[in-house]
Amino acid sequence: PSATPATPLQFPKKIATEKTVVANPRRVFSNAHNYHVNSISTNCDGETFISADDLRINLWNSEISDQCYNIIDIKPDAMEDLTEVITSAQFHPSHCHVMLHSSSKGTIKIGDLRASALIDNNAKVLSCPPPLGESKSFFSEIITSISDARFSPDGRYVVSRDYMSLKLWDVNMDSTPVQTIQIQQHLTPRFVQLYENDCIFDKFECAVSGDGKYVASGTYGSTFKIYDVEGGGIEAKVTMGSDGLGDA
Repeated sequence: PSATPATPLQFPKKIATEKTVVANPRRVFSNAHNYHVNSISTNCDGETFISADDLRINLWNSEISDQCYNIIDIKPDAMEDLTEVITSAQFHPSHCHVMLHSSSKGTIKIGDLRASALIDNNAKVLSCPPPLGESKSFFSEIITSISDARFSPDGRYVVSRDYMSLKLWDVNMDSTPVQTIQIQQHLTPRFVQLYENDCIFDKFECAVSGDGKYVASGTYGSTFKIYDVEGGGIEAKVTMGSDGLGDA
């Protein structure tokens, strides 16, 4: 019989594509919050962490995902009596029993988990009194609401951010911050306009360098600023471009 023509051998084509990284959760910690979670902070003991929403802070064991312990609950019996919400929470960097949380009333509370089951009632309160002679305006409570608060790496100081400024607190001095760095003071004449377009409710975070010498926070115009804690001046001003890269 005549030979059958050989069929050409075909190889699959290799097409280069971008690498895709997919995260697969090892555990899911759910059903413990009724509102959006605004903060998660791991403990220095390596075993526990806290999660916070507007009204509650829960303590979790990282190995147990189906139960947690409520350590702060500011939800009133009637929601019309609600006067403040929790805005951030963080564990102390070296003391596993100490944590802080900030509120929309402009206060920072530092609590000890060893002192009470619900630490909110036995916390040290850092709050800034209004300047003498300055009358309280309609916008006062809005602009003094703390959107973020962080311990310094050594735990001696706390850095907080409100709408207008960064404040540096000594944890042993609860009556007034040791330093206030103005960030958006130029917006004061525009409060009415900012209120009408809801920009006055924008939240800004803050960060502390590893050596505790610098603090950073964002502002409008895709810009963040780095400040020298000791000198109080701007160390650098960085504006982010559309490509995600910054120009100092």
